[in-house]
Amino acid sequence: MKVSMWYNNNDIRLEELPTPSPGEGEMLVKVISCGICGSDVVEWYRLPRAPLVQGHEVGVEVVETGEGVDKFKKGDRLFVAPKVPCLKCRYCLKGHYPQCTGVKERLPGGFAEYILVPKILVENGSYLLPESVSYDQSTFIEPLACVVRSQRLASIETGQTVLILGSGMSGLLNIQLAKSKDCKVIATDVNDKRLELAKHFGADHVINARADVLKELLQINGAKADTVIVTTSAMPAFKQAWEAVDMGGTVVLFTVPGPDKDVIVPVNDFWRKEIRILTSYYCGPPDIRDSLNLISNRKINVDELITHRLPIEDTARGFKMVLEGKEALKVIIKPNAVYPQRER
Repeated sequence: MKVSMWYNNNDIRLEELPTPSPGEGEMLVKVISCGICGSDVVEWYRLPRAPLVQGHEVGVEVVETGEGVDKFKKGDRLFVAPKVPCLKCRYCLKGHYPQCTGVKERLPGGFAEYILVPKILVENGSYLLPESVSYDQSTFIEPLACVVRSQRLASIETGQTVLILGSGMSGLLNIQLAKSKDCKVIATDVNDKRLELAKHFGADHVINARADVLKELLQINGAKADTVIVTTSAMPAFKQAWEAVDMGGTVVLFTVPGPDKDVIVPVNDFWRKEIRILTSYYCGPPDIRDSLNLISNRKINVDELITHRLPIEDTARGFKMVLEGKEALKVIIKPNAVYPQRER
């Protein structure tokens, strides 16, 4: 089978690996769609495991099931989570599913024609896709679930003012989800086209991040934001977040800068103002179920976020598009598609 083997962002090779056969409790699935996630291109995060086949936002079709698998059958359309919690450890029992230490197995990378799904993911991490959800739409289930979790942790409610710093893929999903809760949403970015997209997807106001964000926020809103969500790793955004959050408010670090970057937090100021700083990493089973329902019920528009669909041979080009961040939002790799042309 063909796979895209990632060595680094500038070295992605099309390679051949044996197509695996499922053992007891496992299943072999064909990858129909796999999205390139923003975290896939973060080298400091991925390099320790290189070389590897990346890709964790997948829509798949069951090809063959191993002995003992009765939940699914050949031809079933599925979303498979990248990893699952044990639901038993002290972290899971407190709802910290992403921090679970009981399960180490991960889904093999989705930038491949086929994936061998481990037993634990067959049992607890595979979800039948409703007819209303396409394979391409299923690539948003995991990233949207991460957004669902972050906004739930932040206790975002109707009527709040939510400032979203960064209007890339995760920013646009955050905008849509906050608007679905009838929040006032203000979004920033340095890219004018992305600011237009932020408006298109529901932001009430947009601010160019190169401007004085606090000054413009106060002019627009008359007050600071109840919740600030940082969806960009650009260093100026963190200072903007500290300045823009209101007393008693919350800053959500949906993403972080590189490990070589130091972020200074004004703890003395925050102590008096009772500011919460939350980190939100990955998602859990409840978030995945909520995300699937949001997509199935068309509460979140994901179709318009797809800008490119590429064959597996063009995975390196897809990574370059995501890194450049000019025209691409969601780039989907179609490992088993036959393309009469290189892009559509």
